[in-house]
Amino acid sequence: MYSDISVWTAALFILGGLAALAWSSDRFVVGAAALARDLGVSPFVVGMVIVGFGTSAPELLVSTFSGLAGHTNLSLGNAYGSCVFNIAGILGVAALVRPLVVKPTIRSLAVPILLGITAVSSLLLRDGVLSRADAFGLLAAFAVILPVYCKVDKAGGGEPDDADDVPLSTPRAILWTVVGLVVMVGASHLLVWGSVDFAHALGVSDLIIGLTIVAIGTSVPELASAIAAARRNEAELVLGNIVGSNIFNMLAVVGIAGAISPSADFSRYVVTRDLPILLAMTALIAVFGRSRAGRRAPGVVSRGEGAVWTAAFVAYMALTIWQEVFQHG
Repeated sequence: MYSDISVWTAALFILGGLAALAWSSDRFVVGAAALARDLGVSPFVVGMVIVGFGTSAPELLVSTFSGLAGHTNLSLGNAYGSCVFNIAGILGVAALVRPLVVKPTIRSLAVPILLGITAVSSLLLRDGVLSRADAFGLLAAFAVILPVYCKVDKAGGGEPDDADDVPLSTPRAILWTVVGLVVMVGASHLLVWGSVDFAHALGVSDLIIGLTIVAIGTSVPELASAIAAARRNEAELVLGNIVGSNIFNMLAVVGIAGAISPSADFSRYVVTRDLPILLAMTALIAVFGRSRAGRRAPGVVSRGEGAVWTAAFVAYMALTIWQEVFQHG
């Protein structure tokens, strides 16, 4: 999937990628937030569709190439590992930067949808087989869920975030959104390229590469844009980013990988470890974002709760590495 590179080239890729991400993520969030206001749509939907799906492009590319090469463990590890990192890692860090406001529609609609998708994924994979029928079922669900959610969100209206506005014309907002996204995706590939090369040199398995290096590396655009959005008080963009990315990963990314290369030999840890942990991390969005003022009032994910998520992700990574190294799942 990635050609071999020297250690020094990998170091340049990592440093250059980090610098490009720092610049492009800020431009991307400014453009996306301005575009949402210019078009009169919910920042959550913009975060879910443009930011969430756009920043999931690396996961789609990695899983597609992995499927073509027959590496289903890498595809599934990449997709589900990214989903865990999106919530526990990215939302945790974003909440540490600035507490996140969680609106009622996110608790009552977005979280149940994600829980349902995770539960269905567990049922489909519990027999140890990802068939083409399973894959096309996931892709069909993706085609239905996205427009339905956007329609319900639009009908619900909702108040805009109390965000740090940056005045931009619509053409300029589109420009920054597109340029920021392209640079973020390209920079993330530089990071993944170097990381995967190092991991293969150490003899690490495909699944652990997918669950750790590739999953985190391909989620760097989400992390960069989430931190930038949190700094600018764009909570809906942060949450929309994560919801959109996870829907895209679990339905489209896994669906495409399975349609290309059905598999009956993926690791049992996908079902016994990764999906249950993802289910728990998703439920915590509603738990942490609950409102003490009533069901229709927004809640807030505090910095302390963000720290819990971050610690949970560190524990998940430790468990994953220990099981892959010592138990060979």
